[in-house]
Amino acid sequence: MPRTIRPALAAISVLVLLTGCAGGPEPTPTGSPAPAASTTTDASPPTTPWAYDGGTISSLGTPSDLATGLAAPWSVAPLPDGGALVSERDTARILRWHPDGHVSELATVAGVDAGGEGGLMGLALHAHEGQLTGDAALYAMFTAAADNRVVRFPLGTEGDELRLGTPEVILEGLPRASNHNGGRIAIGPDDLLYVTAGDAGVPANAQDPGSLGGKILRIGLDGSVPSDNPFGTAVYSMGHRNPQGLAWDGPGQLWASEFGQDTWDELNRIEPGANYGWPTVEGQVGAEGFVDPVAQWPTNDASPSGLTWARGSFFMAALRGRTLWQITIGPDGQATATPWLADSLGRLRDVVPGGEGQLWVLTNNTDGRGSPNDGDDRLVSVPAT
Repeated sequence: MPRTIRPALAAISVLVLLTGCAGGPEPTPTGSPAPAASTTTDASPPTTPWAYDGGTISSLGTPSDLATGLAAPWSVAPLPDGGALVSERDTARILRWHPDGHVSELATVAGVDAGGEGGLMGLALHAHEGQLTGDAALYAMFTAAADNRVVRFPLGTEGDELRLGTPEVILEGLPRASNHNGGRIAIGPDDLLYVTAGDAGVPANAQDPGSLGGKILRIGLDGSVPSDNPFGTAVYSMGHRNPQGLAWDGPGQLWASEFGQDTWDELNRIEPGANYGWPTVEGQVGAEGFVDPVAQWPTNDASPSGLTWARGSFFMAALRGRTLWQITIGPDGQATATPWLADSLGRLRDVVPGGEGQLWVLTNNTDGRGSPNDGDDRLVSVPAT
């Protein structure tokens, strides 16, 4: 029987088994052949190459504030100059944190219809060879009046200033609701855009191949559908409830974190065309035709949002769990999960590799569900050694 992650002190590692028995390759759910892992030559984002340098992380240090007074922030996108862009869900603002510590407003995104869990959500930066020139662009996902959608802003510089061009809608028609909007976007090592779409409170969406809800989507940077997508549409995988984290490991394999309902939150290894079971199954059950999560948590311990990879481990921001989880997948088919920052910062929305040897973590205590402290919400830097 698979083990699950249980609450633990921050200094204790907790063992988690992959689905099925340990000691070999990742097993296959009954009746569903295991797809081959995809690989790339370089999964390293241009602004944070240290995260993919082959090192390891065994300890996290004391967080320090980079920016405070943020209003329901949702996503962090590092910039080539060492700064970052931050989205605010309810105000629809995109803020720029500068390396000297000051914060400026880059833009307010038009057409955002914030409410409940909806609003301005994920950001993803496409830098041309690590520079904001040529075809550089900023992608943003947000809730509009009738749907969730993704827009592309041309991005350039004028002296030290950033300039956003006129936005172009490249993906629309994702179902919206007061909750379960998904909202994370990320550019993969294949230079394609990945989008998490929640079921919008309609569980049947996740098993409906004609709906974009309850899916992970994959499109070109211009919104086109890649020719090798498994269903001939933007859909890349299905059977998801409310996925909110995307990350690629060192070899370039895609993983996603996902909110469960009342029983299990999940970390899933994402394969094209795979079905992850919601709402038919939740957690590790070994049901025919569905892919089990690699790791699962009781919902009190996680409610996961942002996910990233750094030096051999995943780091997963937990909202309800108020913890940063470090998850390492071993060659023996086992995963070790270590909780960090437990209760020290409150609800955690996003995590990304920042400056050399630093993880940048975004708190989320002002979204109506947390208990804000003075200065919340904040972007903090956490030493990772």
